[in-house]
Amino acid sequence: MRRIHFLITIFSVAVAVMALSQISVAQNRRALAEAQRITGDTFKLAVRTPKGANIYAVTQPNAAMLAAIDQGLTDLFAVARKNRYSRRLNYSDYTVFVAKADREKGADGSYSPDIAVGAAQYAGTDYDQGGYIFAAGMVISNDPAAFVIAEHKRDLKRVSDIVRFEGEHLVLYHNDRRRYSQTADHSKGGGHPILQ
Repeated sequence: MRRIHFLITIFSVAVAVMALSQISVAQNRRALAEAQRITGDTFKLAVRTPKGANIYAVTQPNAAMLAAIDQGLTDLFAVARKNRYSRRLNYSDYTVFVAKADREKGADGSYSPDIAVGAAQYAGTDYDQGGYIFAAGMVISNDPAAFVIAEHKRDLKRVSDIVRFEGEHLVLYHNDRRRYSQTADHSKGGGHPILQ
């Protein structure tokens, strides 16, 4: 009788794990579809950073790019803990889509790989470039925690900063919805860093 009870328990746990796995796969597929819709890119490569963040990329990110992403998340987690936030502070909680840059130089001529996204709430503002804006990064899913950034060939400190800044929105979403609501939309003013 004990053995049957044990087998039923094992079977129940296995079914629960499979169900949760299917939910996770479906969420990741939605995030992938959204990243592809926004950027127009096809993310053919899936890798992990040395610390475990999930990366989907158009081309193979080099070791320095992966380390810069990890550094951005490390900085994010440190400032989140300083603000007494505790949820979503694992590298594996994050998915970063690395898209082709739609431009490599900003309006001032500086190196600034960015992606072009629909202007939406920024239409008619100084950011509007004729129906689209250039963004360093963009959150595409709160759950799973996912955002898109542009490929960089140099200035990897900028990559770390972008990862930290996009991650701020996700940390706030999972830890402080009121503050998240106040800072999620930059069209009303405010910028990064949000967390000090």
